[in-house]
Amino acid sequence: MEKLLKVELLGDSILKGIQVNPINKRYCVDNHMELDELSKKYAMEIENCSSFGCTVTKGSKQLQKLLDKNIKYNVVIMDFGGNDCDYNWSEIAKNPEGEHLPNTPIDVFIKTYCDMINKLKEKGIQPILTTLPPLNPENFFNWFCGSLDKVNILKWLGDINRIYLHQETYSKAVEEIAKKMQVPLIDIRKAFLNYGDTKELLCEDGTHPNTIGQKIISSTLSDFAGKMVTSNIL
Repeated sequence: MEKLLKVELLGDSILKGIQVNPINKRYCVDNHMELDELSKKYAMEIENCSSFGCTVTKGSKQLQKLLDKNIKYNVVIMDFGGNDCDYNWSEIAKNPEGEHLPNTPIDVFIKTYCDMINKLKEKGIQPILTTLPPLNPENFFNWFCGSLDKVNILKWLGDINRIYLHQETYSKAVEEIAKKMQVPLIDIRKAFLNYGDTKELLCEDGTHPNTIGQKIISSTLSDFAGKMVTSNIL
């Protein structure tokens, strides 16, 4: 009988499959990552516990609750960083001269992620990380800062492209964590960049993958799973 792998997805709205509804401009679950097909192809039982707005700190608490239940997972795929690197743009608009930190400062992000990986290893569970899909800074700025004082935000920000570079820092941190902790990495960011115009892969908010982007994530997950199964890592 073929081995059935129990896989847990833990992360934010990227793996949850959140998109912007083009009609009412609201967020909704519209997941086209074909997890059912992936499950059948590689004899996996995939449970998706990703949630909108989740940070690595919230994810750490969620992971501990799952571990306390002693559920026998083989693999936990984690996708964090998108909400961690974000700022309180409303506060920045009100006080552009002040000091503003991201939701999760990078040092806290790295430490928390490493702690989660260690907890999984101690339980004999294989951790797998994912990089962050690149965002579109102009669309991101217009979506999240459109109703705020843009002049003040730009005064603090300096250059809209800094939004892209800042988010990229967290994705690179994930790469370094995977290398340091010796865990597999699913490079979603590279797959998006190889596509060409990444704007075509994102919703109107400039950060959530649209259906085309989700299909690329699906293909990346499938290719990764195939390599891992072939090499007997999974």
